[in-house]
Amino acid sequence: MAMCSVQAGERLDDFQLENVVARSGMATIFRARDMRSGQPVAIKIPHLEVESDPVFFDRFRREEQIGLSLDHPGIVKVLHAEKSSVYIVMEWAEGKLLRELLHEEGELSVERATGIAQQICDALDYIHSRGIVHRDLKPENIMLDAEDNVKLLDFGIAAKAGARRLTFGKLSPTVGTPDYISPEQVQGKRGDCRSDLYAVGVMLYEMLTGQVPFEGDNAFIVMNARLRNDPPSPREIDPEIPRSVENILLRALSRDPKQRYASAHNLARDLQYPEQAAVGAPVRPREGKSRLQAWATNALSYIGLALAPPLLTLLAYVARHH
Repeated sequence: MAMCSVQAGERLDDFQLENVVARSGMATIFRARDMRSGQPVAIKIPHLEVESDPVFFDRFRREEQIGLSLDHPGIVKVLHAEKSSVYIVMEWAEGKLLRELLHEEGELSVERATGIAQQICDALDYIHSRGIVHRDLKPENIMLDAEDNVKLLDFGIAAKAGARRLTFGKLSPTVGTPDYISPEQVQGKRGDCRSDLYAVGVMLYEMLTGQVPFEGDNAFIVMNARLRNDPPSPREIDPEIPRSVENILLRALSRDPKQRYASAHNLARDLQYPEQAAVGAPVRPREGKSRLQAWATNALSYIGLALAPPLLTLLAYVARHH
């Protein structure tokens, strides 16, 4: 189990740690009290086993630098602090995660879902204009207050234009969360602002239908489906979704980044005025492929997966005896 260097109840420099609010494979986030101002803050502390990794340290430091450079009401603020060790101090944002809201309510109304998506796009437009791509947008990284005002969280794997690419031993080559990453990220590419817009499309799809576009027994099946197939029509799941909203959503979820929206501003504008959006039904690449070709391609993929273990066993046997 991942361990943090400090525990709830301890003091860290000018901050009294109160309780753990989130834990990932790399860091723990505490609610804490700033003893100078008396205000609550959130503190992100890396785990012991990754704290000494130089690549992780570089990534953690970049997350703090990116956070300190941002000032937008839709993005959690990173605060300056005098520190004796490696951690990040952030404003305390009251509310609930979009994930919690979806667990409680399942589907949201079209008006509410598109309103939340517009706010996410507004925050994205701000960071994209500064050359920053979030790369890990998902309901767990969207905070909502009582009035549904949005704050983006966790820039842990964000990328800045011109910065050298980092890899980290505890992260797979495909960085991001399988249900929400874009097809190009599945292919190992770094991704750009259109990758973030794909994730917005997935979250909007989930808010409107109560399910993600692609599901499967494991992450590899989900990612493979994203590369080969287009998402099911949202209106097949809920016919009450306006066709204009469906067309906007499917454009955001295009497999080809060139067919998606070019900017978060454009996507937000169409979501605000869907009936005025000049968006037709997107071109679906799979329609040019016969059912037989599609069946053969999928069959070969699954046959390859099925044959991999016995082939590896055979190769090991041959190597052991020769």
